[in-house]
Amino acid sequence: MSTVAVNISGSQVGSGWGKAQRVAVATVEDGAITAWVEHDVRWDLAHDEGTEGSHHARIVRFLREHGVQAVVTGHMGQPMARMLATMGIRAVVGATGDAREAAVAAAR
Repeated sequence: MSTVAVNISGSQVGSGWGKAQRVAVATVEDGAITAWVEHDVRWDLAHDEGTEGSHHARIVRFLREHGVQAVVTGHMGQPMARMLATMGIRAVVGATGDAREAAVAAAR
């Protein structure tokens, strides 16, 4: 079983992770999604409020609360990628297309 967070824009993979509006947390087992919960994170608004450190801390809390093992997004800045690597969370960057398909692919 894998827990994958996907930056979503409608049913598609969204672009910038640190400025995501919505994130889906998918549970993937044996190549199929068994749970899919969408969260209105509004990191696009929070990004410019406070320091970069406080913004990253907000994202860390979300990832830990949901037990995320991989993140899927279209783009991610180097500081964010470094933070995820430090946490042991795999980042799948440059993803496009159907968000559910991307979550299953990331879980492999």
